[in-house]
Amino acid sequence: MNKLLTLLAMGLSLSLGTAYAADAPTAVAKTPQQTKMGQCNKNATGKKGDERKAFMKACLSAKPAAAEATAAAAAPMSKKAAQQEKMKACNKDAGEKVLKGDARKAFMKDCLSK
Repeated sequence: MNKLLTLLAMGLSLSLGTAYAADAPTAVAKTPQQTKMGQCNKNATGKKGDERKAFMKACLSAKPAAAEATAAAAAPMSKKAAQQEKMKACNKDAGEKVLKGDARKAFMKDCLSK
């Protein structure tokens, strides 16, 4: 009889513990970076190797369009700041293309004139 009561008490305590665990939230809120990673990963479906790597790098480093628009509207860039941003972008593109010497000069001249 004692064994039966002991087993019954253990079963009851285990069932209550399971019910409590079911009520506890199991999904932890994702950070914005985790959400962005998931979205980029979905968009990269079908890409493989270097193509996927390049796509993921570009996707994860891109700022959300709404944030860019808000930032642009909040603080209009001066002509000098706009030129500096353009220079940074052209320099980054030239670096990704691994251009050197005259080829880099020509690329930068063309990029900055646009």
